[in-house]
Amino acid sequence: MPLTNLPDAEMQCVELAKLVRPQLQPNTMLVGIHSGGVWVARRLHELLGMTGEIGQIDVSFYRDDFGEKGLHPQVKPTLIPFDVEARPLILVDDVLYTGRTTRAAVNELFDYGRPASIKLAVLADRGGRELPICAEFCTWQVELGDNEELVLEPEVAGRLQWKRVEHA
Repeated sequence: MPLTNLPDAEMQCVELAKLVRPQLQPNTMLVGIHSGGVWVARRLHELLGMTGEIGQIDVSFYRDDFGEKGLHPQVKPTLIPFDVEARPLILVDDVLYTGRTTRAAVNELFDYGRPASIKLAVLADRGGRELPICAEFCTWQVELGDNEELVLEPEVAGRLQWKRVEHA
């Protein structure tokens, strides 16, 4: 069944902040996975009134399919502007699917130190896991066909919005 009514991504960010807030510890930091996860992490940071900067991670070099697919043409730099060692982290992404991107992000985070904990927050969980990974915080369980993809993008005014893409 095609997905027609997409939720308001901005309202999902508000809901995600409500889910995360009770779990925040004083030194918890957010780390967003490029690109959609960084956008969501920025919104959460603002909504939660957090201080400091968010971390931004690009998993391109850590993916298990790097040898097959090669380098993504729009690699972003990873920026972790805080000490990861013994700190609780919330890893943020827009969509959780197979779990491979999350695994790659965790691998990269451990290159920066050993966090006290890592919890995963996502706007959408589309199932289809290939690895034993789950999100502690999620606002939307959605089923998509194999040829469908959810894409989060900022509109001109900067508001986040969902787009459904169907591949041939």
